[in-house]
Amino acid sequence: MTITKPILSSRVMIDDTVAQLEALIMRGELQPGDRLPEQQLANTLGVSRGPLREAIRTLEGRRLLERTPHAGVRVVQLSLDDLEQLLVMREALEGMACRQAAEQMTVHEIHKLRETAARIEKLINEGSLFIFSGQLDADFHLQIAIGSRNQWIRRLLCEDLYSLLRLYRLHGVRQPDNIALVTAKEHHEIIDRIHARDPDGAEQTMRAHVRHSRDRLLSQIRAAG
Repeated sequence: MTITKPILSSRVMIDDTVAQLEALIMRGELQPGDRLPEQQLANTLGVSRGPLREAIRTLEGRRLLERTPHAGVRVVQLSLDDLEQLLVMREALEGMACRQAAEQMTVHEIHKLRETAARIEKLINEGSLFIFSGQLDADFHLQIAIGSRNQWIRRLLCEDLYSLLRLYRLHGVRQPDNIALVTAKEHHEIIDRIHARDPDGAEQTMRAHVRHSRDRLLSQIRAAG
């Protein structure tokens, strides 16, 4: 026990530092392309450089940070091409997650998914759901990823891909009301395929849903210059 406790305490400290550092990035206090000042960050987060460096290595592994020779560590700066490639990968991963969710999700989990979809539809009708900023929309996809029972897909989506997409900072991009209602309809179609235990249909419906969102999003960004 005298050996295990310090190890556990150190791990908890590192995990907490990872969470704090990621929050600084997602809030925009550390901008894409910004170099990480280690001592200043250590002071801000109230940790020594050891846990901070471990946290930096963790976020490097998740591609939120990148190390450049002679320039140190910076917050990753995504291009439009990067975003498009991430969204293409998202289609494949979420399609497979949905396929496996149709085989693995419990009746209780499907019921909870319907509740989430209903709350999303209510927000849309109230005009308050924004692309990439609605927690309920994130929860809908998270529930399916968890329901797939595939830990590798869940980790790739939830720990890596979703963080990178949030980094792109599209919190101000809003779906037109008619498109948002289409999105809500697609959510219900996805759940119907999962409930029917139709893996092929579930995958196809989810891939189409993600692809439609991707195409609309990229069109908006290009139109906005």
